[in-house]
Amino acid sequence: LKRSHLKVRFCTNDSQKSRGELVGLLRRLGFDISEEEVTSPAPATCQILKERGLRPHLLIHEGVRSEFEEIDTSNPNCVVIADAGEGFSYQNMNKAFQVLMELENPVLISLGKGRYYKETSGLMLDVGAYMKALEYACGIKAEVVGKPSPEFFKTALQAIGVEAHQAHG
Repeated sequence: LKRSHLKVRFCTNDSQKSRGELVGLLRRLGFDISEEEVTSPAPATCQILKERGLRPHLLIHEGVRSEFEEIDTSNPNCVVIADAGEGFSYQNMNKAFQVLMELENPVLISLGKGRYYKETSGLMLDVGAYMKALEYACGIKAEVVGKPSPEFFKTALQAIGVEAHQAHG
């Protein structure tokens, strides 16, 4: 693909690893790739947070926390959830619920909406199950950043300066 001189963007829904970790893994597998070529939910979410002046309460995996280093998390006016793995404790979910319930206009942003995924140890609940719990408890609808959200793919297209009708999947 790179030799073809096409503009290439790698899109992933992984919300447990930073782009740096993903790129490191792909490089070890022999791919010539840089962080700038990867579109993932966390940086796309950061862009949305900055554009809208949102300060999140983060319920995310520690592996992706570095992506949010430049984001103001004081006095949260929204909740961002990702596949937090073991971080999805009752205490952490209840704190996210409380933050949302205290807001006049609650905003819940979810880095994907997968129901489950498979690990070598078996099936694992994904972020979508927790997103749905917060939607139900708070009577709100989450904004999904990641596949299959059209906005997620628009972010990737904007990064390489291509219109949707010019792109091939």
